Amino acid sequence: MSIEQTAIRTTYFSIAGNTALATIKGIAGLFGNSFALIADAIESTTDIFASLLVLLGLKYANKPADKNHPYGHGRVEPLVTFIIVGFLIISATIIAYQSIRNIGTPHELPKVWTLFVLGAIIIWKEVSYQFVLKKSKETNSSSLKADAWHHRSDAITSVAAFIGITVAVILGNGYENADDWAALLASGFILYNCYLIFRPALGEIMDEHTYDELVHEIRTISVKVDGVRDTEKCFVRKAGLKYHIDLHAIVDGNISVKQGHDIAHKLKDTLQQQLPQLGNVLIHIEPNE
Repeated sequence: MSIEQTAIRTTYFSIAGNTALATIKGIAGLFGNSFALIADAIESTTDIFASLLVLLGLKYANKPADKNHPYGHGRVEPLVTFIIVGFLIISATIIAYQSIRNIGTPHELPKVWTLFVLGAIIIWKEVSYQFVLKKSKETNSSSLKADAWHHRSDAITSVAAFIGITVAVILGNGYENADDWAALLASGFILYNCYLIFRPALGEIMDEHTYDELVHEIRTISVKVDGVRDTEKCFVRKAGLKYHIDLHAIVDGNISVKQGHDIAHKLKDTLQQQLPQLGNVLIHIEPNE
């Protein structure tokens, strides 16, 4: 299975999970008198739309290069990540606003059984986070990583809700709003996660160099190719699930242009065979002085 297919299948997993959890949380929050659970349901609902955006972004990013997009369409991926961050900020703002309103409004204590619902949700969301994060690393997908953090932020809000409901249930009357304080605290965690998701995607758009390990691999492979004596400059930029490379290879200065051309092609083919995550590879031949 290709990395593109793996990434797309992972988003289907997220969409199905978030749809089921949004429904469960909403019903449990409504009948269990828990705004923290309702807040959780709101976030899971935004997660559904975010995962749909990831899916659309990945499918668009996989379109082949064309005349107007010689490097392909991969840059749509970090743009989708920015939109996902926007969804998270909106959901955090809604949760914070409703929490503040509910803190000053008398209401019933949450039901004890909501704790069991939350416990199961926390376990599921953490498992989902670990699974999607693993797939994001396998596919080099920034939007899939953002989707993974959606699962983690959902787990965080669920933990906060669990603590809030536990406090309210144990301490009883007078502590009904512990549930709402928990939801307010969770909104802060979500906003912090927004930064953690946004920063790498911004670096990708700006061609920030964060690929030292990949550069080391490229140099190690390159010097093993016949005719390549060393490497000089090596620039890496990421677009979607692929890395585009500009590499200066040092060869014998006395060989012909044809021989240098052949070495460059052999080097390019070798790199793309051994590092399938590479996209376009541009080799510049430098003579050995």
